[in-house]
Amino acid sequence: MREIRLQARREAIAELTAWIDAELEQAECSPKAQMQIDVAIDEIMANIAMYAYPDREGSVTVRYDCRDRTAEMTFIDEGIPYNPLDNPEPDVTLSAQERKIGGLGIFLVKKMADEVSYRYENGKNILTIRKHI
Repeated sequence: MREIRLQARREAIAELTAWIDAELEQAECSPKAQMQIDVAIDEIMANIAMYAYPDREGSVTVRYDCRDRTAEMTFIDEGIPYNPLDNPEPDVTLSAQERKIGGLGIFLVKKMADEVSYRYENGKNILTIRKHI
């Protein structure tokens, strides 16, 4: 398992994506799966950057592992407790103007990943996504 620690800022998304993409290329990941993982990274990191630390600077640790052609990425932050999987799914049958703001990013992550799980443990949000590559 490999690990990287970054500031919880939107600017860190590119660095994290490049790091994960290098790992995925070594694992001979399909282009489609890599694109889906990149979208998930963007959505998860953006949410952490915007909402986890409303009144202070913070960081995020991302762990990566790949076994049996399944990539696993775990995002760990010490921000406010928040389980994005508890949110109701957006009604995608409504037009963009009719839909409430928010929730579409994690909806996409859940649709593209093979498995998404969340737990809050020892003062940390821990969100894990698994994707067959």
